[in-house]
Amino acid sequence: MITLLVHISNSEPVKIDVEDLPNPTDIMIVGRNPRDRKDREVEWLDEGVTSVMLPWSRINFIQIMPSSDAQNEFPQLWRND
Repeated sequence: MITLLVHISNSEPVKIDVEDLPNPTDIMIVGRNPRDRKDREVEWLDEGVTSVMLPWSRINFIQIMPSSDAQNEFPQLWRND
């Protein structure tokens, strides 16, 4: 699963999980497990929603979140976590 942070026009960004990265020819993104930046439920979705379809016309840009493996590959030496 790939986690994306999707920035929607006039709304807060939403994290979704996708199987593959969207293609430029797609007209929408289909994602699972929608949540906000802090992994809480999204306020504008009804309770129990597990999948969303977001049209490209409403999306400003998308960030690809690093996987847990990638986070361990590049430790940040200046932090004392």
